[in-house]
Amino acid sequence: MSVQKLRPFPANVVLKNLTHITAPVFGDFKMNPYQEIAGQAANAWFERMNVYEGKKRQRFLSHRFDSYAGMSFPDADAEHLETCIAIFLWAFSFDDLSDEGALQSKPDAVQAGVDISMGVLRNPGAPAPDFPYAAMLHDIWRRFRRTASQGACNRFVRAVETWMTSLVEQSRNRSTDEIPSVEDFINLRRRTIGGPVAEAMVEYSLDLQIPEYVWEHPVLQEMSKAVIDIMTWPNDLCSFNKEQADGDFQNLVFCIMLERDTGLQSAVDILTDMLAQRVADYVRYRSQLPSFGPEVDAELARYNRAIEQYTQGTIVWYYRSPRYFHGQDVLAMPEVIIQIHGSVPSAPNQAIAPATSTAKKAKMYQPLTLPTSTLAQASLFLIPILACLFYAATMPKIGPRFPIP
Repeated sequence: MSVQKLRPFPANVVLKNLTHITAPVFGDFKMNPYQEIAGQAANAWFERMNVYEGKKRQRFLSHRFDSYAGMSFPDADAEHLETCIAIFLWAFSFDDLSDEGALQSKPDAVQAGVDISMGVLRNPGAPAPDFPYAAMLHDIWRRFRRTASQGACNRFVRAVETWMTSLVEQSRNRSTDEIPSVEDFINLRRRTIGGPVAEAMVEYSLDLQIPEYVWEHPVLQEMSKAVIDIMTWPNDLCSFNKEQADGDFQNLVFCIMLERDTGLQSAVDILTDMLAQRVADYVRYRSQLPSFGPEVDAELARYNRAIEQYTQGTIVWYYRSPRYFHGQDVLAMPEVIIQIHGSVPSAPNQAIAPATSTAKKAKMYQPLTLPTSTLAQASLFLIPILACLFYAATMPKIGPRFPIP
């Protein structure tokens, strides 16, 4: 399916509060008491790695990955929480490198970075590479192995490899402007979101001892797929506006638009309903979980509660992080009206469906704007260029794009 076949975007869409869908099952989030001290240590570590400098580093750290980890691992001790924050810093920075950074739409370059990084996991005794993303992983892997069970270590390696391989695949999709089918993209997103990495992190955060055969049980496998979908689909719903503004359409919302030949608001509503159904699926699978004996059952109960806390903390972070909503307080709103960046005004027969009654209470999500002085200075250079472009292209419709963190 081609990006070119997407219907024109409306001026805005309404997004329900997804935490209200998940909270009845996954519970209200709570904060880890060690978040502040662990976050300070992890951020200082990230600065020493020299991945970003100056304002770029400041902007990246403003996304509050420490808060994300604090909500996702509320029962971890300070040492384990610091490592989990470090994993987030590594994973998000590497993901941004291929999503919107120097390696965007360069699958061969992404593959080279993956090869260097996987060498770290396969040869832990080797010196840290010069590639800063692999150097971060080198230190993380050292910490992880210090307390995690052998099974958790094996699962972490497999999960990281699966995640990194999926980034290469997604990069190839971006380079061709092709969007997969809904089914194919769901399977891909289970890997690109790093769900199995998150599961290994949860296991590590509490130093759980769960035998391998338990993870291979069909019911637990279905629970895993459901919980990964539940943490993934809200990400697509919260991030599609940022991504399309960056020219990235590898998002389940756009897959639904193309496969069902529908508009943006309809696709958002369809995916929201799919999320609610997936929560119901998880509840059903959880009720079918057999007993593995008292000791294993006790460890598995700790894991299931922890992965549920992780999932709810993840969804809450989507709303709280400036990465998607610029830090605006939208979490308490029953729904959010998202103004689409660079949207082409809808034709008369493509008007947005009326919002629900609670939409009047919703908060408008405004795009970034530049200071007038900056625009005036930029216009000295841009006006002649834009005039030529408009003339050459017979005055096509051009909407502004606002790249956001």
